[in-house]
Amino acid sequence: MTPEQARLAAALRELRARTGLSLAALAAKTAFSKSSWERYLNGRTLPPRTAVQELCRLAGEPDGRCLALWEMAESQWSGRATQAVRTSSPVASAAADPVPPPDPAETSQGGGHRGAATVAVIASVCAVAVGGVAVALLLLPRQSAEPRPAAAAASTPGPHCRASSCEGRNPMAMFCAATPDTLATRHTATGAWLELRYSKVCGTSWARMWGTRVGDRIELTADGRVRGAEVGNAVDADNFVYTPMTVTGPGTVLRVCFRPAKGRGEECFNSVSR
Repeated sequence: MTPEQARLAAALRELRARTGLSLAALAAKTAFSKSSWERYLNGRTLPPRTAVQELCRLAGEPDGRCLALWEMAESQWSGRATQAVRTSSPVASAAADPVPPPDPAETSQGGGHRGAATVAVIASVCAVAVGGVAVALLLLPRQSAEPRPAAAAASTPGPHCRASSCEGRNPMAMFCAATPDTLATRHTATGAWLELRYSKVCGTSWARMWGTRVGDRIELTADGRVRGAEVGNAVDADNFVYTPMTVTGPGTVLRVCFRPAKGRGEECFNSVSR
């Protein structure tokens, strides 16, 4: 498994956890089987682009970052496959080691039988090589061989909390992030991205960050309440990190501050919930 594929698999496992769906339920809501999802999430098989998009949709996440991870993983995956075919092809091996032409002496009087035997051997070798290629092609797994259940009508669960019952809760776990409004987006001096989000259904706001480093911290302040989150490890750094939610109404002034672990100092910006 390449590092690119490992990062993609980690991001997909996080999204699947946030949906709260089992593998069987995930298969029922998508065009991909339970066994396929198990391989995709464990990184044993590179998922199709559409599988990544469907999982992002179920988790209520924009698919831009996961598709970027998929593009990098797919590039590495396809590059290795092309190289393997180029170096292991029986046809290429045969072309690299051509059979030498028969000695003229063997085709002279008295050597006709030996010349005929040489031609027969060459023909047999070519037949075996061609047959081996045909058998290999027949034995190669076909991508469409695995039966897939018909896609069921996908639906995103409704929120599990509203207003004060959401205070301090995870926006993904409570399904408040299904259809949020993005109030503001910032790109920090260290390269991290910040977003301030608001859910009309839940009546809450939260902030999230990605492209971060271990130790980076983000805080959201609203009406004196402070909610923060920190990048605790490499897995966090490769995924979205969210602050807990805080209850906000229309017109609430929100302040987001980013404190990098290294580099420049604190960066802050303000916005207003709609």
